[in-house]
Amino acid sequence: MQDDFFAEARAERRASAAPLPARMRPAQLDEVVGHKNLLSPGAAFRTMIEQGRPVSMIIWGPPGTGKTTLARLVAQTSEAEFEQLSATSASVKDVREILAQALGRLEEDSRRTVLFLDEIHRFNKAQQDALLPGVDNGTIILVGATTENPFFEVNSPLMSRCTLFRTERLSAEDVSILMERAMRDTRGVGSSNLVIDSEATMALAERCGGDARVALNALETAAIVAEGRGQTVITIDDIEEALQRRIIRYDEDQHYDIISAFIKSMRGSDVDATMYWLHTMLDAGEDPAFIARRMIILASEDVGLADHTSLLLATAAFDALQYVGLPEAAFALSHAAMHLAKAKKSNSVTIAMAAAKQAVQRNPGATVPSHLRDTHYRGAQKLGHGKDYKYPHDYEDNWVDQQHLPETLKDKTLYTPGKNDK
Repeated sequence: MQDDFFAEARAERRASAAPLPARMRPAQLDEVVGHKNLLSPGAAFRTMIEQGRPVSMIIWGPPGTGKTTLARLVAQTSEAEFEQLSATSASVKDVREILAQALGRLEEDSRRTVLFLDEIHRFNKAQQDALLPGVDNGTIILVGATTENPFFEVNSPLMSRCTLFRTERLSAEDVSILMERAMRDTRGVGSSNLVIDSEATMALAERCGGDARVALNALETAAIVAEGRGQTVITIDDIEEALQRRIIRYDEDQHYDIISAFIKSMRGSDVDATMYWLHTMLDAGEDPAFIARRMIILASEDVGLADHTSLLLATAAFDALQYVGLPEAAFALSHAAMHLAKAKKSNSVTIAMAAAKQAVQRNPGATVPSHLRDTHYRGAQKLGHGKDYKYPHDYEDNWVDQQHLPETLKDKTLYTPGKNDK
């Protein structure tokens, strides 16, 4: 009993030293906010947890959306041992040691092991392959977390053995709930005499990018700042200090209005307005990656074939943002935005996309003409694949007239050149 007492005391001291996001980690399913796709009654993930019958899975989503919390709840509700590794530091040896421990645990008392592998996309092929035997024979329940598309970053053999679940960025309302809980709870800020005003709550909830970890870390910093100033109320000024950026006060509706104004200014070739709305968003603390993604979309949607450099410049601005971050990346974002505003415009790509989608929907399962079919396998020629195909490079100007669309669409025109198309 004495050992248990001291162990509990040590655990309490560790918990008190943890940052606010760790202290406020949900201890049960009903404390988790957001993720209706996973946690609504009858959803596959919720049903699996409630029944205590987890399967190996990959949880894919942005940072700070609760992937680790969900993994812990998987272990807790199934009364399994929780083991955690980070793919940034773990080795194949570490994986094999956990597999051996999990096998011993299973053989001794039938207790399962949940292995949570954070940033699984950072494991190379050999490291991912080391997980396969344990997943195959049920020695471990693998829960891999990733911020990257697992279809590109996780090996096919491992993906085929796992169920994929996605988390989304939390809404401002979800983040507000977490902040209010942290202000009340003694694990959070509740042990102090502080309160937070509604303007500060909304500002932080909207500017954390749907990342609960960012929001709670900023709240903890703001609380320290407020107490240091002898205040009893956390204000928007404290939040600005915590985030290290000035918050321009505009609500969610204005947020959407301003991004709309920015896009329409570029589409309308108004460079001055483009720059004004761009820097309104940057000064307000808008996620710069969101702005860059919108410029990439506009480069094809509204500029398209009229200027072939626009898409390259928009994607280069996004890359520059990843390389240098703000404030320096504001130069690249401004450069790209001004170019997009000044560029000639064409929406022929948008029109052709809509026509192509309509053609696909009206002709499901259209057959590939036999002369276009693959011939790179045994027996293809006997099936008539490739017969009568005309190789364009055998003809003048490297072009020859032949049918490329399915028979049901052979005379269909999907692309009509715009006036500015090159």
